[in-house]
Amino acid sequence: MIALFIGRFQPFHNAHLSDVKLILGECGSVIIGIGSSQESWTKANPFSYNERKEMIEMTLKAQKIKDYKIVAIPDIDDNEKWVEHVKRLVPSFDIVYTGNDLTEKLFEKKNIRLRKIKLIPGISATEIRKRILSGGDWKALVPKEVADYIEKIRGTERIKRINSS
Repeated sequence: MIALFIGRFQPFHNAHLSDVKLILGECGSVIIGIGSSQESWTKANPFSYNERKEMIEMTLKAQKIKDYKIVAIPDIDDNEKWVEHVKRLVPSFDIVYTGNDLTEKLFEKKNIRLRKIKLIPGISATEIRKRILSGGDWKALVPKEVADYIEKIRGTERIKRINSS
């Protein structure tokens, strides 16, 4: 069985990694759809598609996870057409995994099999970005590979710069 897991991954964090492991425990492979792939260097989307893809690939390689494919999913700002847009972009899948209420609603409306992921309290990309801005401990919420990568590309400075303008 092939699963589709869509997120913005701004950045990829420990809950996302936990979700990928859960999905692969239940399905043979996962298509990781990076949503808002056209967005970068904004408050909500500070990392580019290629940066997010690299974060995910580095983390999954370190975890020895191989049964995945990553696909860019740019926004179209039309909820009625969004599911068909996604289906055109990604390989065939059997089930969608999501923690996002809107994604859940849109796929269910099209009668596509779906599994709601339970969010892990306290771990979110929004929380990570808040901690970066306040000087808090954000590294505890992301895999080591992601923390190292964000430092390498000076991502913390970028987030602070974007949010100060």
